[in-house]
Amino acid sequence: MGLWRVSFLIVLTLAIASRNAHAQDPTIDRLLSKLPPPEKLVKPSVQEAVQKQDAALKDPLVHTMVSELNRGNVSGGMNAARALAKKYPKSAAAQEVEALIAYLIHQYAESGAALRRALAIQPNRSSAHARLVLVELEQRHPAAALPHARKVTELEPNYANGWSLLSGCEEQVGHKEQSAVAARHAVKLAPSMVGAWAQLARAENKLGHKDAAVEALTKAAEIAPDNAALQATVGFSYINMNRSPDAVKPLPHAARLTPNDYLVQSQLGYALLMAGQTHAAIDHLRKGASLKLSYGPVWEHLGLAYEKVGRQGEARDAFQHAARLMPTNNVVRRHLAQGQTAALPTPLSRR
Repeated sequence: MGLWRVSFLIVLTLAIASRNAHAQDPTIDRLLSKLPPPEKLVKPSVQEAVQKQDAALKDPLVHTMVSELNRGNVSGGMNAARALAKKYPKSAAAQEVEALIAYLIHQYAESGAALRRALAIQPNRSSAHARLVLVELEQRHPAAALPHARKVTELEPNYANGWSLLSGCEEQVGHKEQSAVAARHAVKLAPSMVGAWAQLARAENKLGHKDAAVEALTKAAEIAPDNAALQATVGFSYINMNRSPDAVKPLPHAARLTPNDYLVQSQLGYALLMAGQTHAAIDHLRKGASLKLSYGPVWEHLGLAYEKVGRQGEARDAFQHAARLMPTNNVVRRHLAQGQTAALPTPLSRR
């Protein structure tokens, strides 16, 4: 179909503040909410728009428009696009070019109006329907976007991005099952498209299918092994499902890619601890603690790790540090109390 360039950019700001040794916060729902929706992964291309076969697109105004945009003169490019649309009022392509430039500078009302003019000229113009989906979603109008998303899949049934956009629309209007069906169709058509798997993860999660959601995320991580944020998201999701040993596979990838990320190092240490790899866990927990001294859970988990290998003095120091940062943490208080009791001399009557 060639309507857009698609890039998958995951920008995650994750703050796991576990209140106990199971690291239960945040939930998978919150982790998945950090993933950008499909419409944020679609990047409209000016070059693709002006390469369509239409007499209006051979007008010198198009060259002017592209030149101005390449020079960074957005207002000049926008003016040329408007002039083109006005000069060729019966050209759907000219209207769509104006719509595209307006969309790129966040003039959504103008973009939507131009796209509706294009559709009045050519009702089955799939690119105009698709761009109108983006315009409506940017304005948080998923109900208005939905019929256009459905039209895109009707006109272009083999285009995976169309199904992924449809899944996003269905999700936003509360149609959970329809969202999942569309997302499954997208990954079937494009099994190597990371964004489609991310949308499937979100759709499955909305249905309460936590395992299926993490499975989809895992697939995305396999396709993009160098995406540290995605690897971390998969690992954190396993931890929050109480499947910490499974997190041992993706989190080392994230740790190698982002060696100074305190949260990745800390959670990898926790996962290794739960998997019984205590000495390796201590290495990563100590690094996590050194990267952020104020992160309480890493000190709690470090204390537990030291206890497991019999390093009681270091365990007590770690628990004391955790207690200062998390004074209401019952796990930490209990371990400190146990350690203090063990340190008391045995009464003479019991010797």
